[in-house]
Amino acid sequence: MVRETQRRLALLAIVGVVAVAWAAAFTSTGVTPIASAAPAPAPPRVTAARVAPCPFPAALRPAFEAAATDAALPPALLWAVAKIESNLRADAESAAGARGLLQLMPATARSLNLKIDEPRSNVLAGARYLRQLLDRFRSSDLALAAYNAGPTAVAAAGGAPSAGVLRYVSNVNLLWTSVAGCR
Repeated sequence: MVRETQRRLALLAIVGVVAVAWAAAFTSTGVTPIASAAPAPAPPRVTAARVAPCPFPAALRPAFEAAATDAALPPALLWAVAKIESNLRADAESAAGARGLLQLMPATARSLNLKIDEPRSNVLAGARYLRQLLDRFRSSDLALAAYNAGPTAVAAAGGAPSAGVLRYVSNVNLLWTSVAGCR
């Protein structure tokens, strides 16, 4: 009886070794046994991301794109400032004397050596002035406040000098983020 038990144990060990070797062979080669094979998942579809166009008026698109590139600003930011400042009207003039799409004071445009009443030049002047303010204040909120209230007022107040300026900054930021990433 002992001999029969030893023979059965030896046969069981051989079957076990063969099963382990067979499983290891299939696992190491990447071959899946047919019993557990599943259909391969479909490859993911690659689609190009669509970027919405900036809502510039067609006639002004080249001016905004060139100014954004020149001043290294997002086109959407320039559009938002122009939308809030003048509602994209090239002939807009404020009670304080600011003029054009980006509502620049004549002295600011002169300091930039640009013509305030030409739309392309006005947009470029506004972009360059906003870039100067961003470089000075290192914050888009402070730069926008300075664009609206003047850099001296923002520096003296240590931020937006009034609730109206805070509303201005908030409105520009809302528009800017609504079209962020546009091209």
